[in-house]
Amino acid sequence: LIFVVVLLVFTVTMTGNILIVLIAAVDPALHTSMYYFLKNLSLIEICYSLDIVPKMLINLLSERKTYSFTACALQLSLIIPFITSECFLLTIMAYDRYVAIFHPLHYAVIMPKKTCRQMSAVGWLSEFPVAVGITAWLFSMSFCKSNEVNHFLCDISPVLKLVCSDTNIFELLVFIATVLIMVLPFILIISYICIIYTIMQMPLAESRQRVFSTCAAHLMVVTLFYCTTRLIHLHPKSSLSPNNKKSVSLSYTVITPMLNPITYSLRNSDIREALQRTFGRKVLSERLTTLSSS
Repeated sequence: LIFVVVLLVFTVTMTGNILIVLIAAVDPALHTSMYYFLKNLSLIEICYSLDIVPKMLINLLSERKTYSFTACALQLSLIIPFITSECFLLTIMAYDRYVAIFHPLHYAVIMPKKTCRQMSAVGWLSEFPVAVGITAWLFSMSFCKSNEVNHFLCDISPVLKLVCSDTNIFELLVFIATVLIMVLPFILIISYICIIYTIMQMPLAESRQRVFSTCAAHLMVVTLFYCTTRLIHLHPKSSLSPNNKKSVSLSYTVITPMLNPITYSLRNSDIREALQRTFGRKVLSERLTTLSSS
């Protein structure tokens, strides 16, 4: 049952995010900074899901659930940069919408295409050295006789429980990195509060409701992602039970990548119109409208 549910979620995740990448790339009307960031977010979700879910699906059906030492280290070295890249990208997207609403006349000057590319590149590339350093340090420690990772992926917390040597300095480093990468960018998400306040001042109730529902959906996904990742990584050896940690990790590794294409894009009329132009099927657009409204 779990295999079927995860497989369905994975299928929706990959289909939705691949569609967004293709549409944002081929439709000239979507060649703006907002959809450029959405395309990058979908690329991150695709890579992130491919790093975790296929192996999870294999383990759900296999009697012998094993990871090689190298495969476990490789998975962790990819998880860290994908999570941190998504944190930065969500922050950039919130700032982009803030500038578009509060400084519309200066938007083209503040957010030119060159700046958007540079910001995305920093989000994609800056975390790989940190990820490699943390992973190399963790897997160079002395491990106990137990080699059972009580989790569905090789994350810092379950691997750290197998270490016999002192991990205080390592945990402090992870805590500092989590604060810098996840907590501080979350402060910029407060721009959504300013956006929602502006929306409430709109004279037309219909326009206010439409824009508010979209921003509220964005804020819900952002809050879910930040809160769950912070809960796990601020204190890797927290008192949460292994099952609770798995449930929390499941929300940001499997559920959030599926929600992103729905809340950020499929609820967007520009995306639906671009799908209709690209595929030439009115039925497809109507189905996406039904999906977003539900």
